[in-house]
Amino acid sequence: MYFITISEMLGTSGEKIAKEVAQALNYSYYGEKELLKTADEMGFLSDIKKLDEKGPALFENLFSQRPKIYLDRLQSVIYEVAKKGNAVFFGRGSQLLLRSFDCAFHVLITGSIEKRIQRVMEEKKVGREVVEKMILRSDHDKRGFLRFAFDEDWLNPHLYDLILNSDKLSIDSATRMIVDAAKSDEIKACGVESVTLLGTLSLQRKIEALFLEAGFSNYHFFFTVEDLNSIRLYGLVNSKDEKESIEKIVKGVKGVNEVINELTVYERVKGGGY
Repeated sequence: MYFITISEMLGTSGEKIAKEVAQALNYSYYGEKELLKTADEMGFLSDIKKLDEKGPALFENLFSQRPKIYLDRLQSVIYEVAKKGNAVFFGRGSQLLLRSFDCAFHVLITGSIEKRIQRVMEEKKVGREVVEKMILRSDHDKRGFLRFAFDEDWLNPHLYDLILNSDKLSIDSATRMIVDAAKSDEIKACGVESVTLLGTLSLQRKIEALFLEAGFSNYHFFFTVEDLNSIRLYGLVNSKDEKESIEKIVKGVKGVNEVINELTVYERVKGGGY
């Protein structure tokens, strides 16, 4: 099993290149449309649409858990589809989500601002002023999304195995370079352990989102995925009702068959703190 992630600056034909690479290698392709379809199947469609590869507004980020919920669910979707096998991912932070997998190859498509403007003007049939603002906004949104989601600079060269300048390469040339590089013997195939890890990561994000949605943030309880069917809860809660509520949330997650509830009820002392 192998993954290729392709990120782009707007106006560099990155999406076209990503689709060509997937076709050349006979890999599944996951861009916005495909990930939204999976999100819909998982019941996360509205949350994923609201995130839309941009950082949250300052007010929403400071006073709401919603952006974190959206992010957890986006990550869960990407991990879920990655379990299915060979794939090309276009954007959505996939270069960081799959960074720890040796079977993943990460590509960034760049280009000069002038060439990007010219390309978008030709594709969209709009004037220069509008295109300049489109590109600036796209760069700003991608920078904000990666900073919010991973505390990373999206143009950090260390995030990528291959960086291509679209000023000097046609779509066909860039596609061939990526396909050839992706066939390198140095890129090891992911085995059964990686599929299990992807399932674990997907399940973790689902549960984290549910806890945030239920108002459990900054609490002193934790959970681990013992296997893909079993969840262990441990730590401190304020009451028996809270302990039961947390267990009920986890039991409601599809695929979870067993909850090992080791939560400890720590009662408040009257007239004082804990």
